[in-house]
Order: sequence, then structure tokens, then C-alpha cells
Amino acid sequence: MTVEAFDLAERLQTPIIIMSDLDLGMNEWMSPPLEFDDSYRYDRGKVLSGEDLEAMTERFGRYLDVDGDGIPYRTYPGAHPTKGAYFTRGSSRDEYAAYTEDGDVYVRNMDRLLKKFETAKSLVPEAKIKPAAEPTKDALLFFGTTASPAYEALETLEKEGIHLDTLRLRSFPFTQEVEDFIEEHDRIFVIEQNRDGQMRRLLLNETNVEANAKLISVVEYDGLPVTARKIASVIRGAMGINNVTPLVPKEKELAS
Repeated sequence: MTVEAFDLAERLQTPIIIMSDLDLGMNEWMSPPLEFDDSYRYDRGKVLSGEDLEAMTERFGRYLDVDGDGIPYRTYPGAHPTKGAYFTRGSSRDEYAAYTEDGDVYVRNMDRLLKKFETAKSLVPEAKIKPAAEPTKDALLFFGTTASPAYEALETLEKEGIHLDTLRLRSFPFTQEVEDFIEEHDRIFVIEQNRDGQMRRLLLNETNVEANAKLISVVEYDGLPVTARKIASVIRGAMGINNVTPLVPKEKELAS
């Protein structure tokens, strides 16, 4: 993930944050040994070389979106003796990195950044989707270290005849398959380990799906990792399966 994060930072020309969680940081987790390919070459994104600049007939614009994806081309210092230089400043600049206080130019720049954010959805790691053994409109959605107890809970529930599709989030902004997954299901249990259900809120805010009722929080915030038993219990309760009438002992039945 770290290597991929560096590539994304270069391609999108923006900071990339790798997120972990408390369970992974404070407890012992078995991980496969790190194997790095020494022949791997990082993806530096849209960089114009000295030859590219020399062949250009148009004016170089550091913040000019020529491909329609919101990502402009950049240069390295010293790439060309007369072309490709630019001055980096805040948001008060135009497509050619020149200072401006023109509101229309500012709007164009903000719209370009929004377009770049949409482009990022096609570049970040895709979610992992696993269909249930039988067709279902119910699903589990989770991320991070909640994956292990979620899959364990799923095995338990399948033995009880409860089938759920699963989606493991791996990145933000959410990719298109996340929206499609939410759209295709009637009830989705969102497993997360914080009091406020922040991932559920993020899903509601950042997707175009009207999903307020269908996204059901499964939260655990007592400081311990969420368990498969807790996940399975909440799901049974939401489905009305935990409502069991206890058996009455025979001696009490006779006495009455």
C-alpha cells in the first residue's frame, strides 16, 4: 500500500494518507514477510521532460487541464533552460501560475480540483466484493481490522441460513462499485469501531445513493476489538432472529 500511495501522490499531485487503526497498532497481527521488487519503477505521473518542452509550440501552463481529467502537467527544475518554469503560490493564480484576483479564474481552478477528485476514484484501490453463497439483498460493509471478525461472523451466520454479500473498503474517495453495491442491496450493516459511526456518515455524504435507512451501524467502542459474536448478534437482532421465547420447565408448567 505504501508503494501504491507514492504512485498515487505523484499521479494526482496531492498528499495521500495511509490509514491504520488502533487494533492493528496495539495488538500482535500475523503478516506475510515484506517482499519488494527491486526492479519496480515508481509512476511519477504527468511530468514533461526537456525534450517534451522543446517540442511544445503552445505555452506551458502549470495548472492547465489539457486532458480533461483535472490533472495538469508539471516539470522538474532545470529540465529546460527557457521553458517549463513556474511560480508556486496559493489559490490566487491562473492556469499559467500567474497571480490573479479574478473570481472567474478562481472558480475554474476549484472546478478543476473537483474534476481531479473524480479522476481519483478511478485510480485508488478498488473495494473487495464477495457475493454470498445464495442470492441476497442483505450485505456487510467493513474496512481495516474489522475484516477478520466480519468474515468469521459471516461463516457463523451462513450456517444458520443467513446469507450476506460483503464489501471491504480499501480507499477514499469511494469508487463506483461502492455506490453500485449500496444501490443493489436493501439492507447493509456497516461495521466500524467508533462511537459516532463515521464511516456510515461518510458513505451518506459522499455517494449519490439515497441510503439513510438501508445503512445500519454496527459499532464497537469499548476499547476492545470488535468480535464476530458481536457482529452476528447485531445482525440477528436487526433481522428479528434473536427474539426467542424461552422454554418453560415442566415442573413450573404443572404447578400453574
